[in-house]
Amino acid sequence: MSKFLLDFEVRDYECDLQGIVNNAVYQNYYEHARHQHLRSVGLDFAQLHQQNIDPVVYRIEIDFRKPLKSGNTFLVETDIVRDGNLKFIFNQEIKSNGILINKAKVTVVFTNKGKPIPAPADILEALGL
Repeated sequence: MSKFLLDFEVRDYECDLQGIVNNAVYQNYYEHARHQHLRSVGLDFAQLHQQNIDPVVYRIEIDFRKPLKSGNTFLVETDIVRDGNLKFIFNQEIKSNGILINKAKVTVVFTNKGKPIPAPADILEALGL
């Protein structure tokens, strides 16, 4: 599967007293990009939930390099790889004007009624995995 790209712009209210994007806000950026990535391959969260299948975050690691400020435009790049039978890794990066701002490794598992399950074949096919 090829990388998924999504453009953003920093909004004033996402910044803290120091005038930079608050560290917690980056998780919102990454989550929105992951959701859009899944939607782009035909996977719908509401539809999956109706089937008792929910992708849930197991772990998030973010390495911060440079800050973003209000009005900055940036790109979130997302790639998905499989890690064993249950885990999927979303490797994500935020770049502004070609400069790496931070990068994240987000581990996701699919669950059925709260219990981890192997991803169904149609999900694997949609993800190209």
